[in-house]
Amino acid sequence: MRTKLAGSAAAIVGQIPSGATIAVGGFGACGTPIALIDALVEAGPTDLRIVSNNCGTDDYGLGRLLRNGQIRRITAS
Repeated sequence: MRTKLAGSAAAIVGQIPSGATIAVGGFGACGTPIALIDALVEAGPTDLRIVSNNCGTDDYGLGRLLRNGQIRRITAS
């Protein structure tokens, strides 16, 4: 059986190309994968299509990606 563990958030998001569609869990600021979002901000992919409950706030969660211009489209409930 092949292991699916990664050593860091950067190693995981480094495989996400520009233009990818990403589903992000959580509700508001609760339960969102902040370490992974922070790694996405640092990695810098653009034209992301995000599916999530909402887009967070300006300085937290998905709002950081939006502020950086990394999100092309968001679908939120």
